[in-house]
Amino acid sequence: MRALALGTTLVASALVAPQAIAQDAPVTGQAVAGTSVQLSAAGAQDAQTRAIAAAAPAAVTASATLCGSGYELEFAERLPDSRRYGTLFSYVKSTVGKHGVCVVFDNNTSSAKKMKLKLCPNLSGAACKVDEGTFSQYAGPVKYESIAQSYWFGAWRSAAR
Repeated sequence: MRALALGTTLVASALVAPQAIAQDAPVTGQAVAGTSVQLSAAGAQDAQTRAIAAAAPAAVTASATLCGSGYELEFAERLPDSRRYGTLFSYVKSTVGKHGVCVVFDNNTSSAKKMKLKLCPNLSGAACKVDEGTFSQYAGPVKYESIAQSYWFGAWRSAAR
């Protein structure tokens, strides 16, 4: 009887307890499987980024290492499409008083290719940063760091061709 009363109490408390909805809160502190690289909140919610990172943990680790400590994977995209001639990795960093973005374009072919990686901040009059040449492994890293967070609004979307 005592076990029945305890079980009823547990079920009743579960029915009236507030329930959290995972969709409402950004996922934080999630690492790319098999790496020490963290996903940003946006990266954790983006199915394409998670799938690319899971398929290429070595590339995620290598490009994150190029960016430096504190960067989290924000976005990954195969370019030009699923043929994967290259993969664009975009990382963000947000610490107390400092924000940054770093991009790396990983060459997924077996030979050196002409590559161009361009990163432009969303700030009037600010110059774009470019890494261009013939690369066998990757273009970049190209990064901006700033004290003002508003400087980064939309800056992580970069162009690779």
